[in-house]
Amino acid sequence: MKILGQIAFLLLLGGIWCQNNRNAKASGKSTKKSGGNQGGDVGQSAPVVELTPGSTEATGGTGGSGGTGSTGTTGSTRGTGGTGGTGGTRSTGGMAEAGRESAAGARAAGQQTNDMRLHFLKNTQVTCNDGTSAGFYLKEFRGSRRWLLFLEGGWCCYSRETCDSRYQNIPRLMSSSGWPQTKRGTGILSSQAEENPHWHNANIIFIPYCSSDVWSGTGPSPTPPPRPRQGREKEREQNANTTEYTFMGSLIIREVIKDLIPKGIKQAKVVMLSGTSAGGTGVLLNIERVASQLELLGAEAQVRGLVDSGWFLESKQQRSPNCPETVSCSPEDAIKIGLRLWNGVVPERCRQLYKRGEEWQCFFGHKLYSTLTSPLFVVQWLFDEEQLRVENIYMGGQSLSVEQWQYIQNLGRELTNSLRDVTAVFAPSCLSHTVLTKSNWMTFQVRGTSLPRALHCWDRSLEATRNNRTPAKGCPFHLVDTCQWPQCNPTCPALVDQATQQELTLLQMLVAMGLDLQRLGLDPQGDEDSLASMVSNGG
Repeated sequence: MKILGQIAFLLLLGGIWCQNNRNAKASGKSTKKSGGNQGGDVGQSAPVVELTPGSTEATGGTGGSGGTGSTGTTGSTRGTGGTGGTGGTRSTGGMAEAGRESAAGARAAGQQTNDMRLHFLKNTQVTCNDGTSAGFYLKEFRGSRRWLLFLEGGWCCYSRETCDSRYQNIPRLMSSSGWPQTKRGTGILSSQAEENPHWHNANIIFIPYCSSDVWSGTGPSPTPPPRPRQGREKEREQNANTTEYTFMGSLIIREVIKDLIPKGIKQAKVVMLSGTSAGGTGVLLNIERVASQLELLGAEAQVRGLVDSGWFLESKQQRSPNCPETVSCSPEDAIKIGLRLWNGVVPERCRQLYKRGEEWQCFFGHKLYSTLTSPLFVVQWLFDEEQLRVENIYMGGQSLSVEQWQYIQNLGRELTNSLRDVTAVFAPSCLSHTVLTKSNWMTFQVRGTSLPRALHCWDRSLEATRNNRTPAKGCPFHLVDTCQWPQCNPTCPALVDQATQQELTLLQMLVAMGLDLQRLGLDPQGDEDSLASMVSNGG
């Protein structure tokens, strides 16, 4: 019996050794890259990249090599190593401990993380401009029936010349080859309740912009991209080496929703399609298509749109008649040309309002809004910096003419008028661009109401209407500053002199940019007092 016991003990040790050896081999395999741009999910450990205000560029997250994640389709809620905490609302209490906790969390099934994880589209035929696989970042919140889909911004390219320049200077907006495998959301993309009180517990999807078509493209262009005349002979000589681009922004959104079906989007109660800048315009262009797609899937979700800094007005400046032979196209001309290059689409009800060749007008919210049936919330600075740049006005960066100052004042009035019939709006009288993904997005207010509070009021109103109840009173979500001056709202982002990096008041900046305030009939002291009076009266 003693001999039999010793044999059994030896067999047990051998079994344990074999199992550990198999686990070690499996672990080694799981850390290898799982397909990259060939489609499928990415499961290897990667640096955590934070979504900084108004940008999605890396800010130097430290990452780590501890966690291996998972290469399965449900692995997106697991830790990915690095120093990024372990998710949920747990506190790790130190950098080293956070790293150990994160590595352990990577192996724990169902462990929530604070990071969004990269998934490439299953349909590898839908790509970025350069043919690399498009994709999305996902942060799941198990059990939630609320989904927030966010479209990144970044203007567009509309000719071979502008696309080549874009590809050389901002490749991440045309290719997925350099995308990090995890991102951490900020602002409305944050999973922290302190930073994102009403949407932190939603399923959050960030869709990187790599189609350069304002999210309107549907495939290969029917005609070759326009090219500068002087370069066509050289082009013919180098034709074998030229790169053709594809523009599939609208198709990318469609495929993302398809890939979210196994994750549970068909059971969604609310799907919010949101975006900033060109991504905000992309919301306007695609919200009806998304609603139809989900309806065809049998989903009962209410699809809503949230547009941040994508509500543009047409340019007032005269441009070169040689567009697109030069790069000085107006936004309207860029979109006219781009629509042909991108094989772009606009919402059907808006398209019917305009004759062939005039569909570009549907890119402007004030012309498109009345044709939309899905609920829409517009967030728009009344003195949007990108709108000013279209007119070659750079606050704090160059001289300012009297005519340009008059344009700035008129812009606030025109934007206010364009938003008059918008049911849900948050429009501070500030000089800035984009807000939703800024970490301090909760600090901005219009008449005492913050943007997250206004969105919550809108949410409650929509739910009340769906359930045949009377919306609550005293919860506003049509908020437009009434004062006419830029920066008259006390919660505006600070103005900064780009040469000295010093914070300035508006009047100090106007003087620094060469305006003669007395010639304009402005008394610096008196007008500062009048601004203070407007502010104290609620803007």
